[in-house]
Amino acid sequence: MSAAVVGGVRVPVFLFGWPGRGSFNASAAGAVDRLKAPLAARGFEIAAQWLQAFDAPSRIEAISSVLSAGGTGLAIVHGGQGDEPVARLAPLHPSLQFAVTQGAVTGSNVASYEVRQEDSAFLAGVLAARTTRTGKVAHLSGERVRPGLLGRAAFVAGVQAEAPGMPVLTAFCGHQHDPALARHWASAMFDAGADVLFTMLDGGRPGAVDACQERGTALIGNVEDWTLREPEVCIASAIADSGWGVERAVEDWLAGRFPAGSHVRVGVSNPAVVRLALAPRLQQAHAAAIEARTAALAAGDCIFAADYNGPEFAPAPPR
Repeated sequence: MSAAVVGGVRVPVFLFGWPGRGSFNASAAGAVDRLKAPLAARGFEIAAQWLQAFDAPSRIEAISSVLSAGGTGLAIVHGGQGDEPVARLAPLHPSLQFAVTQGAVTGSNVASYEVRQEDSAFLAGVLAARTTRTGKVAHLSGERVRPGLLGRAAFVAGVQAEAPGMPVLTAFCGHQHDPALARHWASAMFDAGADVLFTMLDGGRPGAVDACQERGTALIGNVEDWTLREPEVCIASAIADSGWGVERAVEDWLAGRFPAGSHVRVGVSNPAVVRLALAPRLQQAHAAAIEARTAALAAGDCIFAADYNGPEFAPAPPR
């Protein structure tokens, strides 16, 4: 589909969650806002479609109901959670183009756009190993989707690259957007001896921040720069601007070069999109080491597994 399509064509961007909660969705929502005016000038309408749907069947149903209204030229599903819905729906809508951000699905009318957040997660692991006082660090994510699994494996690899054999507590709490749940899991990790926590959460992240504030422990955020939003507890943030996938998909579609069947990626070679942001107080001690690791990643010299097969942490159920 190219820009020659007549005006009025819609570009829905599906996000799972609520507006104003979490940086992963906020990154895509920001991209939508930036695209509204230039697309409107060309006769297209782009809008965020917020869906409170947290399992594959409900996501498929919610997306399908929007597509059934017609008028869609390109549908973008934000997050690896979109892989299964798009795999199911794309064959039913062969005249549409589908893009998944942070996904892996492709097809005759499907392309995936991926920001390699595992690159910045690896750097987060390096920093965690360099800054821990207890000699034990932790990772906490929500849903077991491919980007989260890749990020977890990369974080553990970064820890081991810097400090071979260092214990890493790692877990998926089951929900990206539940602050109380995240707080419970983070607190349990601190009780188990970790003092640096890397979070790959969205709406649930405030709960992890609260746990860090209560325990005097350190947080490493992701997606956006949490050293600016939570400077007291956040020592770094694994930047991975997933809004890039939304903007790139629209750009390719408008130019008539939509890469159906392809998986388009960007990593630390583009530091505007992927990097580790350090809090100012850590710059002197750690910036040079992180820059060296970043250069090695960009050169392809740091190879790490796509999955983690070690033990997983589980807290006692909340009372």
